[in-house]
Amino acid sequence: MRIVFFLLDTLFFFLVAAALLRAWMNHQRVHMSAQPGRLVIAVTNWLVAPVRRVLPRSLAQSRVDWGSLMAALLLAMAYGGIWMMLAMALSPVSASPAALVLAIPVMAVKFLLRTLLQGLMVLLLAYAVLSWVQPHSPVLATLDRLCAPILRPVRRIVPMVGGVDLSVLVLVILLQVGLMLLG
Repeated sequence: MRIVFFLLDTLFFFLVAAALLRAWMNHQRVHMSAQPGRLVIAVTNWLVAPVRRVLPRSLAQSRVDWGSLMAALLLAMAYGGIWMMLAMALSPVSASPAALVLAIPVMAVKFLLRTLLQGLMVLLLAYAVLSWVQPHSPVLATLDRLCAPILRPVRRIVPMVGGVDLSVLVLVILLQVGLMLLG
């Protein structure tokens, strides 16, 4: 059964992370015709497009991509519901139905936060590796536009050491601490 939970976590991590990345890319005005924009659209459009149609006009036209954020939340809620059903089938618990229903949004928010932190770590690690290995890659320019707003506050505090920017390392450590606090 651990394999089923692992596959469920992996599938929903990929879907929720793609929806969150789509929202972040739209917020940063990153052109979606380049990678990872095309992948993100291909993975999330089946849910984001219908969600955008039902959003109020003011939310659909705001600078924040509420369609992608709502899609990420819906996917996290689906994850929580499926996880809870599988867990209950595996070992029935004598809890009230209200407690079980309330556990789903709590799990969804926790999963959403975990996905956000892990997704940021993946972006930062890809950015760091590409900046050392292939500094003239077109993907690096996109990653720089995505990571720079997150790294800017850290760069103000952490000085360069011997010409090396340690802000990515510091931020990855902070994200790891955040994941530990989530449990």
